[in-house]
Amino acid sequence: MDQTFNPIQSVGGTAIPCPSKYDWKLSDVSASTAGRTEDGKMHKEMIAQKVHLELEWQNVSDNVASAVLAVFNASEYLNVRYYDYKAMGFLTKRFYVGDRSVTSYNRLLGISTVAFNIIEQ
Repeated sequence: MDQTFNPIQSVGGTAIPCPSKYDWKLSDVSASTAGRTEDGKMHKEMIAQKVHLELEWQNVSDNVASAVLAVFNASEYLNVRYYDYKAMGFLTKRFYVGDRSVTSYNRLLGISTVAFNIIEQ
């Protein structure tokens, strides 16, 4: 499988099909003491930043949908080699998977869309 232009080069060492949608996000994690004071001022107290990837494979066969779901279901945490826009290159980090969904478009032809988020541990 040619991974030249795939923003997800591997998941747990396994190559996967290139997603149709790849949204890179950077989320701030604040301390439990963060919040607004009575004067309305926000005290963010950022303690970390985590990458959040929104992934989608559109109009794929049932076999491809099943294979993608299986790779991302292999473990509670997965090492993912992905393109990071902040680093301007590929990085490998540990992620967990959010809720997964499959939208079926044509059961006769077995065409579906698979979508889920992965979040850096």
